[in-house]
Amino acid sequence: MKLVVQIPCLNEEKSIVQTLKDIPRSIPGVDVIERLVVDDGSSDNTVRVAREHGAEHVISLSANRGLAHAFRAGMEESLRLGADIIVNTDGDGQYKGDDIIRLVRPILNREADFVIGVRDIVTIHHFSLRKKMLQRFGSWVVRRLSGTEVRDVTSGFRAFSREAATRLDLVTDYTHTIETIIALGKERESIAQIPIETNHKVRESRLMTSMSQYVSRCGADMVRIYIRYESLKTFARLGAFSISLGFLAGVYYLFDRLIYDGRSFVALAFFSLLLISGLLFIMLGFLGDSIACNRRMLSNITRILRRM
Repeated sequence: MKLVVQIPCLNEEKSIVQTLKDIPRSIPGVDVIERLVVDDGSSDNTVRVAREHGAEHVISLSANRGLAHAFRAGMEESLRLGADIIVNTDGDGQYKGDDIIRLVRPILNREADFVIGVRDIVTIHHFSLRKKMLQRFGSWVVRRLSGTEVRDVTSGFRAFSREAATRLDLVTDYTHTIETIIALGKERESIAQIPIETNHKVRESRLMTSMSQYVSRCGADMVRIYIRYESLKTFARLGAFSISLGFLAGVYYLFDRLIYDGRSFVALAFFSLLLISGLLFIMLGFLGDSIACNRRMLSNITRILRRM
């Protein structure tokens, strides 16, 4: 049983040493533990420091591509290295390395394929009240979209079985945390959660330059990812809503024409426009569903190649 702990990094030369040191060197049920540092175009000495302090594998991206891209690169490299379990943690040492033992236990016991370390958001002192409220609301939205019960959707402390990792076909460029939950939820993968504690904050988040920017980008990603998996349902509902409004406009036109001998051409125009729009929405839903079928077939081929 091989465990690869991947650590996406961007200018983490001051914290990567402690992060590597905290990763346990032995876990019951695991034969090999290797550490993979994914350098996302750092301008400092992150790569050199990581190699000097025992990182078994280091890959460097040619430029800063963002957290989601670094995460995908790490997952692909971990699978290539033959990992049976992949743990993702942050390079700033936010998460405690000792918790990796508990994080991988549900996978070792075959109780889950995907495990998330859940923080107690209320007790994190450097989170503002606004951030805590947005985090709770965002987690509720993602639970509804994914059909899961994940309580902390932005936690980056996660463990994946090889099976779950091969099922991930991520497309977002901003952050992987939300997309992985929706994707694996739609794939009906078994998901477990364990409570964790975090270390003290050492720096400001490099992912979130402002709260409004973070919320808008994550919101757009949620819509995009959900439509990717539920295109027929989404556009069929939009089509039904548009046709219903068109039907009401048509009833109003008939009522006005037959009872008052009026000529409400505006209502007639709305009836035609909404009816056509509704039919187009439904056609888009079937088109999106056909594309989703092709995507699933390509995903199955990719999954076989990853297993090989």
